[in-house]
Amino acid sequence: MGGGLRADRRADRRDARDAEEHTGRDAMTTTIAFIGLGNMGGPMAANLVKAGHAVRGFDLSPAAQDAAREAGASVAASATEAVSGADVVVTMLPAGRHVKAVWEEILPACAAGALLIDSSTIDVDSARAAHAMAEAAGCLSIDAPVSGGVGGAAAGTLTFMAGGSDAAFAEAKPVLEAMGRKIVHCGGPGAGQAAKICNNMILGISMIGVAEAFALGETLGLSHQALFDVASTSSGQCWSLTTYCPVPGPVPTSPANNGYEPGFSAELMLKDLRLAQAAANTTGAATPLGAEAAQLYALFAGQGHGGRDFSAIVEWLRGMGVGK
Repeated sequence: MGGGLRADRRADRRDARDAEEHTGRDAMTTTIAFIGLGNMGGPMAANLVKAGHAVRGFDLSPAAQDAAREAGASVAASATEAVSGADVVVTMLPAGRHVKAVWEEILPACAAGALLIDSSTIDVDSARAAHAMAEAAGCLSIDAPVSGGVGGAAAGTLTFMAGGSDAAFAEAKPVLEAMGRKIVHCGGPGAGQAAKICNNMILGISMIGVAEAFALGETLGLSHQALFDVASTSSGQCWSLTTYCPVPGPVPTSPANNGYEPGFSAELMLKDLRLAQAAANTTGAATPLGAEAAQLYALFAGQGHGGRDFSAIVEWLRGMGVGK
């Protein structure tokens, strides 16, 4: 798949977008293959349909396939069939090994100059390996993991952290904007994954800190609202407190007020913390709090709480008190 063909396809898409701006109508519908139609991928694909794209999906789950059809996407019989003739391919898969295996399968069937976007959260080394595979096949690629959870996927308000070349990012941005509110180009191949795991390490550490503070406050006779009113307007302020408060009451929309039904499960937090630790071990970075957070979430999930929201760790921390 030569660079000339790839450049021609990019030029065709640019010309079509320019025509749309001048005519005020849809000059070209982008054909997008979407592989991985689960809790995150399904709503993301649905938003691409809403944006006017022709979406052809694939997932091993019959229920996910049915949901995609209801959202207006067509469903292919295989990943290879899904990508045939597609301008853009989006993957949302569980781990790096799955991304590499799927990309190895689909790249021979991808159109010349196709753009591949991986929105899975995976290790940086696997992301870079996937980029190399795409480049060898003459395709552009972006690693673009997301933040915002299932709610953000449904609402189209995700944050995308993108890694890849300037040319690939320019091609990917209009597609990502149909699924998210904030799109950040973090650097070269793998930079999106690096930003994601660093961000979620901060999140895991801060949630444990906030949960510990509420557990301590309870033993000292502080009401949840009193501690929230102080900390949310002073130096203890953080997202884990003001948006995702781990105790019922102060933030009505937090999972604590819905039985800790997951917006972001403890098992997914553990996955991201382990990815951060793997990266730290590879690079020699010192992340003692990240390591401790990973250990605590491993214990929490190991006791059967992995499917609960990660903020539910406050209940487990209460039980660790002296004499409990």
